[in-house]
Amino acid sequence: MDALVTTEWLAGELGASDLRVVDATWVMPGEGRDPAREYEAGHIPGAVFMNLDELRDTASDLPMMLPPAEKFASRMQSLGLGDGSRIVLYDNSPLKTAARAWFMLRTFGAHDVAILDGGLAKWEAEGRPTASGKETLRHRHFTIWEDRKQVRDLDAMKANLDSGAEQVLDARSEARFTGEEPDPRPATHAGHIPGSRNLPIGRVFHSDGTWKQDEELRAAFAEAGIDTTKPIAVTCGSGVTAAVLAFGLHLLGQSAALYDGSWSEWGADRSTPKAMGPA
Repeated sequence: MDALVTTEWLAGELGASDLRVVDATWVMPGEGRDPAREYEAGHIPGAVFMNLDELRDTASDLPMMLPPAEKFASRMQSLGLGDGSRIVLYDNSPLKTAARAWFMLRTFGAHDVAILDGGLAKWEAEGRPTASGKETLRHRHFTIWEDRKQVRDLDAMKANLDSGAEQVLDARSEARFTGEEPDPRPATHAGHIPGSRNLPIGRVFHSDGTWKQDEELRAAFAEAGIDTTKPIAVTCGSGVTAAVLAFGLHLLGQSAALYDGSWSEWGADRSTPKAMGPA
């Protein structure tokens, strides 16, 4: 299964015994939306709802840190996602949150994972069927496992600042990156990690919400000043949209690391340097 699948492909695979479809829609608090209720109102037939608010480390003061492996495996089992499943993720979020689910699943041992190109919006625009209510779930075994070699913490990012071993790419809006717009989190400095580059996630998609690919996608990273042949660490506000850039790089054959604490950690830490203005 390719990492990015089309609505046509998914329509032909629905009902396959090993296929699991997942709605991974998440939105920022305060937007007046309830993704779980929206899922029940209409979703791709057979899809289950992955609540990203529950898939985080609740012991951390940071908003969206990766959960312990045991917690993640338990949640996947309860959703009917198991070892050997082919998993197709989609969302209906401006934050393209299927990418965060993709990053977590791969970190915790699921490797046959794809994202639906264009998400729910494209599926519905094409007049494809939807279902309402909740799906009947069958508990499946999901092995507890994790590999965090592609996850960066504060110490690793500080070391990277000195060594320059990895290019740092920020997925936030240009106004948030430059510091023109204040950070929405209390006691969090505006600006960005010194030396980092900026590629707002909208620049890796077409106007219809489908992914740019191949040279068009590579050009988006190049315009941000990123060499896709060299190591890259991606960051954002809380580790969610950074996964969009990580997935984009994956489409180009590049494995990117993700700074899980992102600006919610770096910007609030008084010991870290901050930069303002353009890259």
